Amino acid sequence: MISVVVVDDHPVVIAGVRAWCSLADPPIEVLDAGPTVATAWLPPGNGADVVVFDLQLDLTGPAYGDLKRLVDAGRQVVVYSMRADRETVLNCLDIGAFTYLTKAEGEDHLVAATQAAAQNVPYLPPMLSGAFGTDNRPDRPKLSPRETEVLLEWFRSESKEMVAKRLNLTVRRVNACLERARIKYANVGRPAPTKAALVARAIQDGLVQADEL
Repeated sequence: MISVVVVDDHPVVIAGVRAWCSLADPPIEVLDAGPTVATAWLPPGNGADVVVFDLQLDLTGPAYGDLKRLVDAGRQVVVYSMRADRETVLNCLDIGAFTYLTKAEGEDHLVAATQAAAQNVPYLPPMLSGAFGTDNRPDRPKLSPRETEVLLEWFRSESKEMVAKRLNLTVRRVNACLERARIKYANVGRPAPTKAALVARAIQDGLVQADEL
C-alpha cells in the first residue's frame, strides 16, 4: 500500500486528503498529518512514500527551505498549495518537488499525483502544464542534437536498452548522453536526478509537449 504524510495547517484540508486517500483504488494510507514539516521527519511520517506538502504554512512566505530539505533527503514531495503563480510553481520544480498541485485541482489529481510519485513516474497536472508552457527563463542548458534525441526517445521507452536499439546506439552511449544532460541541467542550477525530473525539465524547455508522452 502506498503511504503518505500530509503537512498542512488547515484541518479541513487534512480531513479531505484523508478521505480521498481512503477512497482511492487501491487505498492510500495516511501515516500522519500535521501543521508543521516536523510531521514528515518524525515517526510515523518519516516512513511515508510521499509527502503532501502545503507550501504556505504561515504568513512569512513560501516554505522553500523546508521543501529543499525534504528533497535533499530523497523524499518524494507533492506540493499542494493555494498559490498558483508561475514563479512559485517553477521554483518548486527547480528545487526538486515531484510535482505541483493547486488546491483547486482537487481529489482526482491529488490521488493520481501521489500514486505517480510513489512509483516515480511523471505526472503533469493542468496548472503545471500551463506554467511550463509560459516558462521563458534564460537558464536553459544547451543540449546537443544527440543528447536531445536520446532524451526524448528515453521518455517514450521502457528501458535504455530499447532506446539503444531504436537509435542504433550502444547502451553505454545512451547512458553517457543522459548523464551529460543531467550534468548540464545541474550546472545551470536545475538538477534532474530522476527520469521524472528530466521529463519535467524537457517540458519546461519546450523540448517535448505533455501530450506527446
